[in-house]
Amino acid sequence: MTITYVTAGPDGVDPNAFTIKNREEIYIPKAPPPQPPLQRGSTITNLGSLRQVNKQLNVACAVFFLFVYGGMDFAHSAGWNQTLNTTATQVFKCSWFIGVLAGAAVASLAMTFLPKMTFYVLGGIMQLIGSIIFTCAPFHYGCLLAARYVAGAGIGLITVPFLIHSAEVASDNYRGVSGSMEQCGLALGIAIQVIYDTQWVEDKEASVNEVHGIIGIVFSLLGLGMTALSIESPIHHLRRNQEEKARECHKKLLGSFNISEDLAFEEVKYYVQESQKRTFFQELWSSVVPFIKLLLYRGFVAFSFSLPLSESLIKSTLQTEGYISCWPVTVWGMVRLLGALVAQGFLDKMGRKLLSLVGLLCMAILMLCMAVSYADPANVLLTYYMNQVWKLGVAFQAFAGLFVCSSSVYLGEAFPMKVKPLLVGYIVGFEQTVHIINIVGYNRGSETFFYHYYLSVGIILFVGVIFFGLVIPETKKITLRDAGKRFQRWHNIRLF
Repeated sequence: MTITYVTAGPDGVDPNAFTIKNREEIYIPKAPPPQPPLQRGSTITNLGSLRQVNKQLNVACAVFFLFVYGGMDFAHSAGWNQTLNTTATQVFKCSWFIGVLAGAAVASLAMTFLPKMTFYVLGGIMQLIGSIIFTCAPFHYGCLLAARYVAGAGIGLITVPFLIHSAEVASDNYRGVSGSMEQCGLALGIAIQVIYDTQWVEDKEASVNEVHGIIGIVFSLLGLGMTALSIESPIHHLRRNQEEKARECHKKLLGSFNISEDLAFEEVKYYVQESQKRTFFQELWSSVVPFIKLLLYRGFVAFSFSLPLSESLIKSTLQTEGYISCWPVTVWGMVRLLGALVAQGFLDKMGRKLLSLVGLLCMAILMLCMAVSYADPANVLLTYYMNQVWKLGVAFQAFAGLFVCSSSVYLGEAFPMKVKPLLVGYIVGFEQTVHIINIVGYNRGSETFFYHYYLSVGIILFVGVIFFGLVIPETKKITLRDAGKRFQRWHNIRLF
């Protein structure tokens, strides 16, 4: 005999239906509620294991090592060649930036028909050649100059493909971490160059140029070895109608995650199909607004580390400490890296826009404060004012690290697929041009140069905070298609 009762049951059990048969209670649990279907284009938040995340970041880790040596050459050009065995002429200082500009131009033109791995390997080999020349001919000016041109061209070949590739292979939740590897690598290279250039004691066994080359060889070989682990972008294969190869690359990047994998791949296909429906000139016209925004945004990155900033710190440190191999210089070299690492950790959580604007605002305020310290030419002889200058300079580099990382991420997100290589290459070249102008325009003999430089650049940065606050979008955790559409809008006032 079976009797049915209506009574309360334990959690997860239907209180309206259970039976007792021969005095044994049999509970009928509720069926789990149906899960809402995932929508096309939605952010896939669960990527599975950490192993798959590492696969997405393989290319970023490989290029990170190559950018470290690039950061050393960058700092070497921006004043940190105190123990250089040959005269650092203006041409010598500009040579690396000219090489980067040339390499970026070549990469932007050749990316349409060559896989990105080609540029990483070729660029890494060129950096290796440059570092070997520094090691083998540390006292020959002509050889050192050639090495800098070659190494600069290698960085240019790497930078443009990486900024695009990092955005294509990383999921929506990790584009910030992936793209910011460029600036983190450069910041580590800057720290290494600044510290060993001022701390190294010359002896008969190894000159400072030989040490520069040896470190470059190590990082170039590490980067070249890591490129073997990187995975080509599925978009590269889809543009050539190679869907099976694209799906294979996509599975390597995301692993097997059932419906999530299929939806993410469909989003990639739709991104490519949407671009292929438009002509090159249609995409170029739709890129005018994003191009103006990022041309200025990336140009501001060039003001974050320049020859005038380096010379100001060196002179103020000599005035206050009496020698350059002291702790203020070491701290100055490290804080930019720390700022970049902090930014990298928050770009995909807090977002890109607010963090970058805070960094840029602090940069503007600190630069204007340094201008006040240089307002009177007599202040350069007073320990109090010079002590303030190097402290402000250290703080400036910390906030510069917060600002610069987002520029790399934005360059990978802002433009439509067909015109992206050309526009990214042009913007990277423009950044190098600003660096060259900073070097050529630096007037060592002028008593008021630092005052005018800091005042003008500080005002420019402050105006930039207002402008970018109105026009730069927040792009965390959205697809590449949605990020591009946000950049095409004239204004993006929201901070989150």
